[in-house]
Amino acid sequence: MASERHRSTSARRADLVRSAPIASTRAPEADEPGADQHVRTAEHIRRAPNRVGDAELLTAARECVLDLGVRRSTLAEIARRARVSRMTLYRRFPDVDSLVTALMTTEFAEILHHARAAEGTGSARNRLVNAVLRCVRLLRSAPLLRRVLETDAELLLPYLVEQLGSTQLAAERFLRDYLVQGHLDGSIRRADPAAQSRALLMTLQSFVVSTGPAETGVDPAALAEELAHLLDAALRPETADAP
Repeated sequence: MASERHRSTSARRADLVRSAPIASTRAPEADEPGADQHVRTAEHIRRAPNRVGDAELLTAARECVLDLGVRRSTLAEIARRARVSRMTLYRRFPDVDSLVTALMTTEFAEILHHARAAEGTGSARNRLVNAVLRCVRLLRSAPLLRRVLETDAELLLPYLVEQLGSTQLAAERFLRDYLVQGHLDGSIRRADPAAQSRALLMTLQSFVVSTGPAETGVDPAALAEELAHLLDAALRPETADAP
């Protein structure tokens, strides 16, 4: 009797096991219920290790530099603000300098974009002057650059006396584009574009990094007007019938 009860219980358990639903590892077909959820889950799993992008990390770095300055900012603090581990941040940016460089490059590219949008119409020389004035104005009011100049100005010294940085080279290319166009339309004095763009860069960066001394006792609007005259006179062709 006990044996029969045992066999009956075992049989019932086997029936339950055979009738129980088995979780399938097969992905549902596109038209099956749950297909969309499966795709979203799979994409989430694939993205999970990199769910925090560089933009979020640069935003955290920007906030940190604005609050503390460059030298007092640390990878640990930036990682905390970005809500990632230090190792995650370190794998993409090995030190604070590389983060700040990437941040400055990104912001400078945006400034150049806005400057080009403000070029207006007319000859290449007129458009260059308009774009440069806009670029200088935006750079002088940029919170990040102002913070660096206020607290860590010595970090810019190598790029003033030793070598050109990535943002300076980007500015030089920006200027050269207008110079080449001006050579073609006759509105800019013909010369070596590389030499012309370098001379303009050396002149213009003093208007950006020396904002304090430049505006001491001088109306900023009048200073900007003089810069416009300086650029126009330096670039205007020497012929009497120049545009």
